[in-house]
Amino acid sequence: MSLDIENFSGTIRTAQSQIYNSQFDAALTSLCGILDKAPEHQDALYMSAVCQRYAKRSDAAFAIIEKLKALAPDFGRTFQEEGHLYRELGQSENALRAFSQACVLNPALIASWRAQIELLQEAGRKEEAKRASGQADRLAALPKELLSVTNFIYEGKTLKAENLCRHFLQNHPHHIEAMRLLAEIGMRFGVLDEADFLLESAIEFDPENIQIRLDYIQVLRKRQKLKQSVKQAKYLLNKDKNSPVFQSTYAIESLQAGDYDTALSMFDKVLEKLPNDPSTLTSRGHVLKTSGRQSDAIASYRDAYRAKPDHADAYYSLANLKTYQFNDEEVSAMHTQESDINTLYRNRIHFCFALGKAYEDRHDYEKSFLFYKRGNDLKNMQSGYSAEIMDEELHAQSGHCTTELFDKNKGNGCQEDAPVFIVGLPRAGSTLLEQILASHSQVDGTLELPNILTLSHNLRGRSLAGSGSRYPKILSELTNEQMCKFGDTYIKETQLHRKGAPYFTDKMPNNFRHIGLIHSILPNAKIIDARRNPMSCCFSGFKQLFAEGQEFTYSLDNIGRYYKGYVELMDHWDRVLPGKVLHVQYEDVVDDLETQVRRILEHCNLPFEQSCIDFYKTKREVRTASSEQVREPINTKGLAQWKNYEPHLDELKSALGDSLQNYHR
Repeated sequence: MSLDIENFSGTIRTAQSQIYNSQFDAALTSLCGILDKAPEHQDALYMSAVCQRYAKRSDAAFAIIEKLKALAPDFGRTFQEEGHLYRELGQSENALRAFSQACVLNPALIASWRAQIELLQEAGRKEEAKRASGQADRLAALPKELLSVTNFIYEGKTLKAENLCRHFLQNHPHHIEAMRLLAEIGMRFGVLDEADFLLESAIEFDPENIQIRLDYIQVLRKRQKLKQSVKQAKYLLNKDKNSPVFQSTYAIESLQAGDYDTALSMFDKVLEKLPNDPSTLTSRGHVLKTSGRQSDAIASYRDAYRAKPDHADAYYSLANLKTYQFNDEEVSAMHTQESDINTLYRNRIHFCFALGKAYEDRHDYEKSFLFYKRGNDLKNMQSGYSAEIMDEELHAQSGHCTTELFDKNKGNGCQEDAPVFIVGLPRAGSTLLEQILASHSQVDGTLELPNILTLSHNLRGRSLAGSGSRYPKILSELTNEQMCKFGDTYIKETQLHRKGAPYFTDKMPNNFRHIGLIHSILPNAKIIDARRNPMSCCFSGFKQLFAEGQEFTYSLDNIGRYYKGYVELMDHWDRVLPGKVLHVQYEDVVDDLETQVRRILEHCNLPFEQSCIDFYKTKREVRTASSEQVREPINTKGLAQWKNYEPHLDELKSALGDSLQNYHR
């Protein structure tokens, strides 16, 4: 959350000058002028804490810091200021923890690195002090403009960072770190093609720069250029086959590319050198889970939290198996960590979601909701999601993607009929539908492919989503040549995930927002809408901590509004593209599997195969949260779980409005 309000910039500069001249009470008076009008102004609160510390009023400073932590949990300078306070009070251990957390949140804070050097040396931790010194020296060597860019990036002031970085590059066009930082900004904006180009160019200028290659691998993975990302990871590994960092990088890229044997082998090699590394043990568990080796995955996750009791990712990974139930000892350990004031913010989120699952399994729905709600509230504070902007985006789709547009483009685009898009909301049954289709001899099940979302970002450019955006308005300006090119590119880029069948699934749920784009570039693609009872679907999403994206799920009001907008937009697609989308109700699949399987196969022009009924017998990798559930015969266990929480869901019902009754197609 960034509350850097430009209207107060003059007052901020005045307060900064007053602090510089040791006029702390005068600075506080200036800052109070801001805080009276904007009590949550992040920079004014931070500077007030600094003033109180310099004025030797530590209690007042700590009170402001606690408020800042609640308002902006990712603001690294808050923890840096807390570190200074603890250090002045002689509490070295607390100071070191605070400075360390500051650097996790903002690695550009030189003062926090330097403070760590001294504290670590005093504690006799020489190797750690040496690493901190290396970080401080690297930052000190940066041009001051790029140090500011780095700070802006980690403080969420991305536009400021971009403007300053581009200006610097105009004067220093081949500066490697500036290119790397601009690529990082591009990744945050979702402009991955520019980030790709910048990093590829930077490698040409400085082929031995390890950080550039690591960043490049990340961009390639996000762009689903998995062959290239594996190649780059292999390049690093060949430079030093004994490096745990390079082994782990190669393992991660192999995992993404579906080479699970190589990924497991590499993670095991890392563990030979770092036998109790919790992150590696957790990643190894992910490989085992995806491969269907649940008991081995559980063992690896447990080894991770035993090695590091506050490694919350391991606990949440166990919860995310859905079929795992925590024992009393594990629940007690999670409580201890979640309530510890020293627990990292992101770890507390993971512990809350895991505890929500633990108490749900114990039928203690009051406690379960308390932790689900707490985890969602914490996560929502980190999110920049705006329900208003999303409403604008959905309305823009229905406003620009009209019958006239599709009539004009009839016969255009890539004529390939291989893709089967499964759309809807997360936790609506899309993984089940994918498993049914992937059990057919003519269909490859792939992943939640980001290619359509990436194309929509590229068409949008720098404009924000909504009614004033270039996209989807630009669809009416595309030539047939462009539409064919986009469709051909999609087919080529997704080839990596296929295994030779004539058809394949793409189950990115959010593609429902881009059916107009899909139909324009791939008019023969099949589209299936996985739909579920709104209360069941929305609350299931509310319980889920997603790896990335799906920011609308962390508030009952937001997820209800999103579901309502989804139903309205799908109604629009039915009006302008009649028969294009097959709606499959999850409850109908549970009630009469064979009838729904036959509907799905008929829509896809596929012959009936019994294997689609026996989908749970199909051996394939599944990466989503439903991976264990689709390996079991169909059942009714999840249909009415939300009713256990109904006393707490009035806000959701209100947000859903008439879609509570009008969702079934």
